[in-house]
Amino acid sequence: MIVLPEKAIILVGFMGTGKSTVAERLAAELGWRKLDLDQAIEDDQGCSIPELFSSRGEAYFRQVETDVLKRTLEESREVVVATGGGAVLAEANREAMLASGTVVALTASVETILDRVQNDPNRPLLKGNAAESVPQLLEARKHAYDFAHLRIDTTNRSVDEIVRLILDGAGNSGTTA
Repeated sequence: MIVLPEKAIILVGFMGTGKSTVAERLAAELGWRKLDLDQAIEDDQGCSIPELFSSRGEAYFRQVETDVLKRTLEESREVVVATGGGAVLAEANREAMLASGTVVALTASVETILDRVQNDPNRPLLKGNAAESVPQLLEARKHAYDFAHLRIDTTNRSVDEIVRLILDGAGNSGTTA
């Protein structure tokens, strides 16, 4: 029997690991609501993430991210949350996630991430050379997702397989798949 959290499943991971796609399918499977944190931030601020980075800077964006994440987790039950890749950088965010449900870290190989994100204009941290930026950011964040209850490599896995691994491991702490 799968033991699911009462409130939320929170997906974390580097950009391009599949958080939004997996959240959509997982929420449908559970009959829960899906919330994409970046979309919630855009709705809250009335502009896109790249526009927010450009006009107000990363520090402002990160504060808004924390505020929207905390508000979402406090107000929501039975929700699958797809966070932005950098949401784990703030300790307050990690604490809020851990207090609110099961945290699942999605990972992928550098090659897979590059295939998924290098032509996406909505990735403000990848302006310029994605092939150079992605490995540098991955190195800088290599332990940022270690706090998660469950870790799943999405490289060469279907969305359905990833969802099944999450559902199978949602009640197990410290599991890697």
